[in-house]
Amino acid sequence: MSLDYPILSDPGKKVAEAYGVVHEGRSLPERWTFYIGRNGKILYVDRQVKAATAGEDAVARLKELKVF
Repeated sequence: MSLDYPILSDPGKKVAEAYGVVHEGRSLPERWTFYIGRNGKILYVDRQVKAATAGEDAVARLKELKVF
């Protein structure tokens, strides 16, 4: 994707479980986006992710957080 920041893939759902987005009775994790700073701190959690605009929304949020 030629990005200058990492994106996590979590097919085993281990990280999703650690972040609390896997719930009993739900086969798929919540579709939340966690924005994490270089220091490892969570800068923002988007709990209202819209698949149709997720890319544009992520870019806008990264700019708002002054990540780039």
